[in-house]
Order: sequence, then C-alpha cells, then structure tokens
Amino acid sequence: MPEPLLPTGEPGLVVFLNAGDPPGRLTDLAHALERAGADVLELAVPFPQSPTDGPVIRRSAARALTHGTTLDTVLAELTTLTPQLTRLKIVLLADWSHSLRHRDPTACARAVAAAGAAALLVHALPPRLRPAWHQALEQAELPQVTTCYPASAPETLTAAARGAHGAYVYLVAHYGRSGTVPAAGHRALADTVTALRAAAPGVQVAVGFGVRSAADLAAVAASGADAAIVGSAAVARLEDAQRQGRDPVEELRAYLAELRPPRPPRPARPAGTEGMKGTEGTSATAAVPAPAASTGSTGSTGSTGSTAVSVTAVSATA
Repeated sequence: MPEPLLPTGEPGLVVFLNAGDPPGRLTDLAHALERAGADVLELAVPFPQSPTDGPVIRRSAARALTHGTTLDTVLAELTTLTPQLTRLKIVLLADWSHSLRHRDPTACARAVAAAGAAALLVHALPPRLRPAWHQALEQAELPQVTTCYPASAPETLTAAARGAHGAYVYLVAHYGRSGTVPAAGHRALADTVTALRAAAPGVQVAVGFGVRSAADLAAVAASGADAAIVGSAAVARLEDAQRQGRDPVEELRAYLAELRPPRPPRPARPAGTEGMKGTEGTSATAAVPAPAASTGSTGSTGSTGSTAVSVTAVSATA
C-alpha cells in the first residue's frame, strides 16, 4: 500500500506553480513551501494558451516558456531538488500535446519517476492513448492524479476514484477558467466527495479552482476533501513580486502565512528513499530519452467535458 500523498486526519494544502516562473528559483520556492507546511507542490511543465486557464496562469506559462523551460529542464531540476526535501512531495503536470506527444510513454514515465516526482497528471491526453499511458505509469510505479467535476457522470467519478490509487483525485470545483469561484461555494462539493469515496474507499480528494483565502480552505475542509489546491492566487503573488521588484520567495512565504499558520512537520521520508519512485532497472538520471517517432494521428486535445478522467483537458490549476 503506497504512502498517502496527502495528510490524513487534517486538511492538506497543494500549491500549483509553473516551473520556470520565476526562472532559477524552483529550489528556493520548494523549500519555502516545505517550511510553510504545504503538502504537495503541483508543478506544471509550462505550455502555451491553455483553454481553461485564466490570464494569471497563462501569463506565468508564457514567461516560463520564454526562459526556455521544457520537460527536460524540469526533470533535471527535480533530480537535484527532490533529495533535499523531507516532507514536501512534487506532482508533475505535463501537457500531452506540448510536452509528451512525441515521447515514448514507458521511457517518459520512468524518467519522471527517477527524477523523484510522487505522481503525474497528464493534461489533455486523447482517450485513445489513455491505456498505453496508464500501463506505462503502472510499470514505473508512478501514481497518477485523476480528475473529475461535480457534474461528472457516475461512471466517470468511479473511474477517477479507482484510477487515483497512490495519488489523489483532483476535483475541479466547477466548469470555467482557473481562478474563478464556484457559484455554490466549495462546501457544496460534499456530495461529490462522498460519491468518490463510495466508489473507492480511502481515495484522497483535493479540490481546486477558486481557492484563494483562509475562508476558502475552511470551506474545502467542510466538504470533507483531503486538501485544497491553490493556484492562481499564489501565481498572482509571484507575478506581482516580480513586477514590483520584490523577492518572489518572500512573497510566497507571506501569502502562505496568510492562508494558515505554520503546521508541525510531517514525518520525514525513510532514509535512502528520497527522490526514488521508479521500478527496478529505472535509470537514476532525469533525462528523458529522445522522442520516439510520431505515430501519425495525434488525436484531439480538446475539452472532454464531464467525461474527463485520469488525464484531462482541464488544467489542474486552481
């Protein structure tokens, strides 16, 4: 049984950031998150013009892309960073079309695991390619973050809950752009959280979209979810710090202190396990093997609506 990705018995905190924004500060930002008591850094390999992201996340991705951030550069950074972390876990988010389209699923999953990522969320994966990627993740012993909406069909909720073994379900609070708040509030998601747990007892659920304040964290906790995902609000603070010439790391630390007071540290990972998630024979290097030849038809990366499961067309940003 894998170690739970989110804390048990208390609401957790997941923070979304784009890798490469600001450039060269990922290690500092990760340590700030760890010291502030965040549980997971949901780290996106930036990709352009996400159809479901609001302007804050889009501008952040554009800045990171301008600085040359790619899947390979992110994995190289993670290889150095993850052994330094004692409790913060990193979930990697990668867009299929921009970052994974020409990669071999098996080699890519092993490289992500070897870099120390605790799980992977593949954004906008065409349905016809899901079985190959699911198999690759299982072989690499790399859990996947799955996704769904409150309005998803019962079979979609069941698939999301059962597919998140070892990771968590990203429950997108509502249809819309990242940063927007659900009309009924986050507390109203309680029925969906209950349905996910009924489908897969013990599954962990994290709620994102529109989470920006301590009151929002309390509302997510009241829904019964295991964690809240903060995205646009955190990225906006980093953006403002860069614009005003302030230290982005200090700005993030100040924002997290506003969200909630520091928490006691969770137990450190067992010695010798830092950064290692792959299977036997997995290379310890973070370099992704050269892209495989294109398979021709690329499939659609458009929105899958209420049928989004496991890998989805909605961006996992809050």
